[in-house]
Amino acid sequence: MPTLERLNTEALRDTVRTFRDAVRAHAGGLNRLNVYPVPDGDTGTNMARTLDAVVAEMDGTDPDDLDATCDAISHGSLMGARGNSGVILSQIMRGIATTLKTQAPVTGAKFAEALQAAATGAYQAVLKPIEGTILTVVRLSADGAKEAADAGGSLVEVVAALTVFAGTLENTPEQLAVLKDAGVVDAGGAGFLLLLDSALHVVDGEALPDPEEDDGSGGAVAAAFDQPAQRSGSMKIGGADEVDVADQRYEVMYFMDLADEQINAFKQGWGAIGDSIVVVGGDGIWNCHVHTNDIGAAIEVPLDLGGRPKQIRVTDLFEEVDEEHAKREAAMTGDTTNASITKAGGGLPPVTTAVVAVCSGEGLVELFAQLRVQGVVTGGQTMNPSTSELLDTVAAVNADQVVILPNNKNIIPVAEQVNALSAKQVMVVPTTSMPEALAALVVYDPEASADINYAQMVEAAESVATGEVTQAIRDTSSDAGPIKEGDWIGIVKGDGIAAISDSPHSVSIALLEHLLDDDAELVTVIAGQDATAESTAAIEGWLSDHRADIAVEVQRGGQPLYPYLFGIE
Repeated sequence: MPTLERLNTEALRDTVRTFRDAVRAHAGGLNRLNVYPVPDGDTGTNMARTLDAVVAEMDGTDPDDLDATCDAISHGSLMGARGNSGVILSQIMRGIATTLKTQAPVTGAKFAEALQAAATGAYQAVLKPIEGTILTVVRLSADGAKEAADAGGSLVEVVAALTVFAGTLENTPEQLAVLKDAGVVDAGGAGFLLLLDSALHVVDGEALPDPEEDDGSGGAVAAAFDQPAQRSGSMKIGGADEVDVADQRYEVMYFMDLADEQINAFKQGWGAIGDSIVVVGGDGIWNCHVHTNDIGAAIEVPLDLGGRPKQIRVTDLFEEVDEEHAKREAAMTGDTTNASITKAGGGLPPVTTAVVAVCSGEGLVELFAQLRVQGVVTGGQTMNPSTSELLDTVAAVNADQVVILPNNKNIIPVAEQVNALSAKQVMVVPTTSMPEALAALVVYDPEASADINYAQMVEAAESVATGEVTQAIRDTSSDAGPIKEGDWIGIVKGDGIAAISDSPHSVSIALLEHLLDDDAELVTVIAGQDATAESTAAIEGWLSDHRADIAVEVQRGGQPLYPYLFGIE
C-alpha cells in the first residue's frame, strides 16, 4: 500500500477501526498484565469494548465527513468507556478527535499536536498523576511525536518516530513499585501502543504485532523483560488499572455545580487537603473524587468558589482500600431468566426508588429478583458495562429515583456519570462485591426516597467484610507465601491474598479463619458455577464444627471464575 503524506478522513476511520481490532486481538495478553495472579485482569477487555462503542458510533456517520467522524469518536468514547482503563482511553481518543476536527488532511505536525492534546487531556483529569502508568507512556510518546514534527518530519516520519519513544513502556516498572513487584509492565500503556502501531499500519503499511499465545510463560510480561516473568514482593494493591493511595482515611465523592473557570482553583484547594483527586466534566457540571482526612474541608472548597456540591458520599477507606476484587465474567446476554427483572422494565410496578444492579451469574440474577431489583445490567470485572448501558437501564425502570449497585470497584466511576446524563435522580451505592450488594438490598425500601435508601444501603454494605476464592494463573509470591500456577487463593478485602491451598474448599476454610472474629454473626456463602456440592458441604461442615454460634446462608450465585464469595456480617 502507498505511504500516506496526509491523514484524511478515510485513513482516520481506518486507524480507529484497526486500533479496535488490534486491541480485541491482544485483549487476552493485556488482561494477563495484572498485578494479581488471578484469571480476571480486565484492561484489554475494557479497552476493546470502549473502542467497540467508538466504532459503532463512527459507523453511523458519513464516512467522508471529518467533523462528524471526530464528533462520533468523542461521543462514542464518552458513552462507551468501561472501567478505569476505558475512561482514560476515552480521554485520549477525545483529545485526538477534538484536535483533528476540521483539520483535513492531517499532516505530521497536526498528528503530533493531536497526541499532545491526548496526553494533556488524560493528565488534566487527575490532579496528582501517578507515573509509570498509561499517562507516562502517552506523554512521552507525544513528546517524541512533537520532536519529530519540530524537525520537519512528514506524517510517516512522525508516526514512525513514536515506535522509538514507545519503548518507555518497558520502564514503567521502574517508576511504579507495584508493577516491579508483580513483574509486569503497565497494561494500559501496552494497549495505547497498539494505537501507534495501528496508525503506522494505516500510514505506511507496517505490519501489526502478532497477538501472543497464552502459553503460561508470562506472555507480554516476558516479552517486555526479554525473560520469563519473575514476581516477588507484597501485592497489597488493586489490579493494574488502579493504584491505591491509602494515606488518607476518607473517600469523598460528589457532583458539583461550578463555573468552568473556577475548576483549577477547586483542584488546587482539594490538592491542599487530599490525594487521589479526579475531577471530570465541563459546562458547569463536575464529578469529583478525593481521598482526605478532612471531610468538612473537602465539602467547603467549592462553596468558597461559588459552587454547590450535591449527592455527597463519604466512605471510610480503612474498610475499602487495597482491594483486588471479585471480578467475574458476565454470564448473561442481556435478558434474564427471571421475568421480574428486565432491562426493558416493561410491566414493572411503579415505585418511589428503583434499584439497578450489575451482576453476572444466573443464580445472582434470580436472587436479585427476589430482593426487588428492577433492572440488571450484564457485567463484572472482565466485561464492565458502559455508561450508555447503565443509562438505558436507569431510563427503563419504573421510578423517577434510582439507586445503582455497581458491585465492582472498577464500575463505580462509570456508574457515577449516569446522574448527570439522566433526567432521573440517580445515586450510586459504591458496592464492590456481591455480598455487599446483598446486604444493601436487605434494607432497601422501594417506597422510600433515593436519599434515604442511599444512606441506609451504604451503611449496610459497609458492615460486611468480604472474601473470595479463585485460582492462580501464574507463579508469584504474596504476603501469604509463594504461589504456584493452579493454586487456589483466598483474597480478603483490605488485606490482599490471605490464604493459599490446593483445593477450593481448603482455601475457603483458611480464608474464613482469617475473616471471622468474635463479632461475626452471619456468613453468606455465594457458590459459583464451578463450586461442587462436596466442597460446599465441607465448608458448611467446618463452620458447623468450629463456629456453631454463627448463622450460615448458602446462595447459588453461578458466577464464573470465583467458586466462592463470602460476606461476613
